[in-house]
Amino acid sequence: VALQAMSDRVPTGSRTDILSALTEVGAASGGGQLQGVLLLSDGSDNATLSGGLTPAAIRALERLKVPISTAVVGEGAVIDLAIDSVRANDFAFVRNATTVTVGVRGRGALGSTVQVTLRREGNVVAVKPVTFHGDDEVLDLQFTFTPDRTGRFVYTVSVPVDPREADASNNAASFTIKVIRDRVRVLLVAGRPTWDERALRGMLVEDPNVELVSFYILREATDRTETVSDATELALIPFPREEIFREKIRTFDVVIILNFPNDEPQISLDPYRASISEYVRGGGAIAYLGGDRSFGEARAPSPLEDLLPLVTAGSADLGAFKPRLTPEGLRHPVTALGGSGGSSAEILAKLPPIQGMNLTRARAGAVVLLEHPFQLVDGKNAPLLALGEVGQGRSLAFATDGSWAWWLPAQSTGATSRVFEKFWGNALRWLVRDPDLTPLSVVAEPSSVEPGMPIGVVVTARKADYSPAESASIEAELKEAASGKLVERKAAIAGSDGNARMEFAPAPVGAYKIDVKATAGSNSLGEADDVVAVQSKSSERSDIRVNRQLLKDIAAETGGIFIENLAIQPSALPMAEPSLVEVGRIKDAPIWDRWYWLVGTIGIIGIEWGVRRRFGYV
Repeated sequence: VALQAMSDRVPTGSRTDILSALTEVGAASGGGQLQGVLLLSDGSDNATLSGGLTPAAIRALERLKVPISTAVVGEGAVIDLAIDSVRANDFAFVRNATTVTVGVRGRGALGSTVQVTLRREGNVVAVKPVTFHGDDEVLDLQFTFTPDRTGRFVYTVSVPVDPREADASNNAASFTIKVIRDRVRVLLVAGRPTWDERALRGMLVEDPNVELVSFYILREATDRTETVSDATELALIPFPREEIFREKIRTFDVVIILNFPNDEPQISLDPYRASISEYVRGGGAIAYLGGDRSFGEARAPSPLEDLLPLVTAGSADLGAFKPRLTPEGLRHPVTALGGSGGSSAEILAKLPPIQGMNLTRARAGAVVLLEHPFQLVDGKNAPLLALGEVGQGRSLAFATDGSWAWWLPAQSTGATSRVFEKFWGNALRWLVRDPDLTPLSVVAEPSSVEPGMPIGVVVTARKADYSPAESASIEAELKEAASGKLVERKAAIAGSDGNARMEFAPAPVGAYKIDVKATAGSNSLGEADDVVAVQSKSSERSDIRVNRQLLKDIAAETGGIFIENLAIQPSALPMAEPSLVEVGRIKDAPIWDRWYWLVGTIGIIGIEWGVRRRFGYV
């Protein structure tokens, strides 16, 4: 009955520790009751005895003072494919190649070729074949890939499951990689040299966290050069539209387009509308700045208007003005220009005026941060700066090329310094989704857990003004990363610091995604996600080799026998001699068997008779 009950149990342990098991058996026997041990095992110890019998292990076995007989199980023609190990960095840089080394074990797979697949949350990243030239062999494969966006992602490497597999649970392994930025890679394209282009390019060049690639148009197709041959007598190169906007655009974090013409076929971006849209909607970022060639000021409208939060609403207003913060702008981190110099509104009031702007109207869903103080469009103040979400990407529209007024004249007028750098630094951080500027964030702690352990999650919620969202309602779902199948749902209320901690029940080995939503009253605070891998770090599942020699050594050191045939009778097993313990003894002995006891008894009786006679009692 006991053996049947054991066979019905599903093993969940993360290691095999034979010595600890034997020691516990000895302690449970109560001392002196144990006469022998029969050990049935494959000998694949991955704890104290992983390197064989050490002197310390031998002394521990001797303290049991019983013979240990051993029998090997699991031998024979076993077929098992397994992911033996995964060696990957915890961090990788976006758009930089990273390498993951995978150890693949093939037992009983001599001469066979299998496909090893690397997936990111269900999507195939790479597939490589591996051929086994031995009957029990571990081969290393290297997967090199280039992450295309930042964040933490869960990857799974797997091999096919053979119908004859001894253990199919070791055919896959999951791990997480956090993809971060080395530097923000920015593409700046300007229709012609302007003060705004000079100020912005100078600021980006000086920023050590930015890698800048910039182009600006110096001559147009209609310009007369008065040379015999433009090809041989001009050093200016043609604008490389094809290479930038079709081949290399995905290598940039942010694309900034400043005062770019739309009506010249030689430089128009209209042929690349689809590739730019795909880039932004797939997670890229675009900033579109105004000028006399932007927002439809030229004879053709911008081909990128469907990506922008602002669209053309008329001819430009060339009057000077000081922009005004909207209620959203007062709270948003992009327009957080304050500090020791005062509030954002006070700082803007001290800055020189901007010389003109394009007239635009905001799209539905756009967040307007700056507006004209008195110029109206559709009965509302004309928007100057607006933000938008486009698919998985972000867009920014700034309907002027006059922000250089915050850069050059500011020093001479005594206005607060470095506002230009502060503003564009905030804008870039928002465009690339800096975690510090995200209203809602979720972090799995840790990102990789052992089987049987709960999955901890920390959620941080902020309001529209980025203050802690106290008492916000938070809903979190744990899903299978590949299929999206719901595993568990949790709800919590944020504390005074906007944080909430939740704990999901232990999940089976695999890759999982955590989706979080938060609301404050009827207002949504956004959505966020993170990933977690449930994976054992031991070789318990990946290595099912049999270690006969360890079992033989245990039997030899303890006086037991190594059993080749499991049909052996229990009476044939060596046992320790039981110790004899005397618990009590009774013996009858007549008093006359000892003469001194008889003499003593007669003497006592005689003395008593003499005393009684002396005092007249007899």
